[in-house]
Order: sequence, then C-alpha cells, then structure tokens
Amino acid sequence: MSPKTFDFTDRARDNLVAYRWDPASTPTAAIELVHGMGEHVLRYQHVADALTDAGFVVYGYDQRGHGATIGGAEPGQVGAEGWAALVSDIGEFARLIRTEHPGLRIGLIAHSMGSFASQQALLTQSAAFDAVALTGTAALDLLEPALDLDAPLDLAMFNAAFEPSRTEYDWLSRDDATVDDYVADSLCGFGLDTEATAAMFAGARALADPDKLAGIRTDLPIYLAVGDQDPVNAGLALFDPLVERLRGAGLTDVTATVYPGARHEILNETNRAAVIGELIDWLRARLA
Repeated sequence: MSPKTFDFTDRARDNLVAYRWDPASTPTAAIELVHGMGEHVLRYQHVADALTDAGFVVYGYDQRGHGATIGGAEPGQVGAEGWAALVSDIGEFARLIRTEHPGLRIGLIAHSMGSFASQQALLTQSAAFDAVALTGTAALDLLEPALDLDAPLDLAMFNAAFEPSRTEYDWLSRDDATVDDYVADSLCGFGLDTEATAAMFAGARALADPDKLAGIRTDLPIYLAVGDQDPVNAGLALFDPLVERLRGAGLTDVTATVYPGARHEILNETNRAAVIGELIDWLRARLA
C-alpha cells in the first residue's frame, strides 16, 4: 500500500518529509521507521507492508540531508548542529505519533545510522518508546579509531571485504537485485558531511559511559539484529560489546539475533522474509 505523505516540522522548525502506512483494520500498535545513511525511508516499503499486514500503523520520515527532505540541497549535508537535531527528531516524531494514536504502544525500528542516532536518543528519550529494534547496528565508538574523521564518510570503504566485487555496494546484501536498485537510486549512496560525521562519533562515545547509559530505562525491550558478514560490526567485534553494555546497564529484555551469512541490510537480504517475520513476532510479543 502506498503511504500518505505529510510534513513533519521538528523542534528546529525544519520541515522533514514524512509518511504513514495504515493497516486495513484498526491498528494494534504503531511503529516508527528510521532509515540509515545514504538512503531514504521508502526503501522500507516492503517492511511497512509486512507491518501493516500484521496490524501495525507505520510512520517514517526522510531524515535531514536524505531523501525527499533534501529538496535542492546536496545529499548528506547535515552539519554538527544538524546531527543533534537528527537525534532529537527520533523522540519528537514518536511524540507526534502518540498524539495521533494516544491509546497505542509505539515501537521503533532503526537501521544503521538510524540505529546509531537512536542509541544516542535513548539516553534521554527512552520513555518515548515501548519497544526498540536496531538492525545493522554496532558500538559505534569502537569503530572510530579505524576512520579518518577529517574527511567525509565514504560508504564504499565497507566493500573491501568483498573484493573482487561486482559493485561498490556488495557489502549491503547478498541479493544482487537489492544492490542494483540501491546503485541505480539517485537518493542513495552518499555519506554525511565531515561535521555531521564527527558529531555522530562524538555522540557515540556517551554509549561507553555507564553513567550516561543509566539514562535508558531498564524495562525497555531492545532487539538487536545483525548479519555476521556485515563489515560495520567487524565480525561481531563491534556488536557483542553493544549487547554487553546494554545488559550491563541493567536492561532486563535485550534480545540479540545474528544471521549467519547476512551482510549489512538484513531487512533486504536473501532471507528477508524470515528476518522480517521474526522481527514482527518480537514486536507483537512486546506491543500487544
């Protein structure tokens, strides 16, 4: 089903292009979708379809510097202050959803950069959600030493493990059609500007601070799902510490799922039907 499009005006008075997918009957819960870097939320149409078929009303938006929100600007131009606003938008958008559906519980599904921003948002905004699912995620601060933060982030750098490769984005998925669609999409395939990248990593350092992690309420259910061939988590070396940190902070419902053979975009992988189905089962159990 095609979504309804509307403008989401955030606290900074910036307009972001947003979407709503309605189920055929009265919704049982609401879901906020937050996309990753160098893409846009309409790439998750198939996820929204599965969620609405399961009875959820689904909301999403193109983050600043991305998708239809870009307008005539250069993709990925967010800036340091823009990164802070991007993080704030996550909880603010949830409050908009709650205003429209005051009786519904709200789940968050965030991928990659969206998951990193969500981790930062949860430090102060965990009350906005009743369940959180993060895919293609990692302990981002542990990746920082391997990067040159004085240059814009180049997503193609993650392809090194798949050389010789068919495209610069083989690291995204084993599904060739998915990768080809990404390459052909003019709204995909870019990184953030230098200032926003630095701000993203600076914000990630707070996730290594137990005092800051204590800001996440301990009864918040969190689902962490990745592929074991995703270069972003470096062979799970950057994933396992995230799981351990959250559990160490006292969170009582942290589910960690690893898909063997899967790459970065597990929701667009060759086994995506199973991945999405297991995610929906987890959400139903916690949002019913």
